[in-house]
Amino acid sequence: MGFEAPRRLARALGESGTWLGRLPAITEETVARLGLEVERVTEPGGRSSLVLLVRLPDATPAALKIAPPSASPALERAALRHWNGWGAVRELGAPGAGDALLLERLHPEVSLRSLPEAKALLEAAGIVRRLWVEPPADHGFETVAERTARQARALRELDDPLASAALDAREELIADPGQGEALLLHGCFRQGKVLAADRVPWLTVGPDPLVGERAYDLARLVRDRVEDLIAAASGPSVARRRVNKLADSLEVDPERLRKWALFRAVESGMRAPARQAESSLEFASWL
Repeated sequence: MGFEAPRRLARALGESGTWLGRLPAITEETVARLGLEVERVTEPGGRSSLVLLVRLPDATPAALKIAPPSASPALERAALRHWNGWGAVRELGAPGAGDALLLERLHPEVSLRSLPEAKALLEAAGIVRRLWVEPPADHGFETVAERTARQARALRELDDPLASAALDAREELIADPGQGEALLLHGCFRQGKVLAADRVPWLTVGPDPLVGERAYDLARLVRDRVEDLIAAASGPSVARRRVNKLADSLEVDPERLRKWALFRAVESGMRAPARQAESSLEFASWL
């Protein structure tokens, strides 16, 4: 069968034309090398990888994830192996997989976004709490300070009040590290990254792992379903209550969470397509 990139992936990685052009061949070679039977390509799929539902040689259902080198699949594998299925999808450790990830089969069509908002946030809090563990001794993960320093360089080139506010918030957070947490973080945790599973109800997928404080990991979750918030007159007050509620339930400093939510919303908005940018920046203005 053909393994063309789904349109969503092709749009997101349009600048990576060389890798996208090689993707069908990479996928065919990986499937053959691992002796997999392909059922289908997941659609619409993610914006950074091709995911196929497959069966192992013994007919066990699994998923095969193929991502470009820029997505750092080796770091994702390292994080998944360290979690070893605790709150996250289990990496099956197939010899010969190369940069591809062979994962336990989840239900990609059912995420936490299928639940009512209050229930989804409760479940999300329970999942993300499990991920916050000590990193491996010799890990190669970025720290929050390192990642946000790279992102801050782009914001400094902008003459924008929100960008300035986000930069000020980051500087305050880095200058005063609070409890100095250095935990393994998911990196892009949100409701859409938590899928229905069989061995437990929910497991997270697609980490962009780094090491740092818990408030940073919650900052993207705070912005979930932002379109619904913007459509409601009470959106600003609901957003602020969400910050306080998540901070309280997970014993995180609400002011640090607010500042990281501000920084991450602005940083994301400044590089996103127009529609997503407007939503992220309006959310940031409420904080």
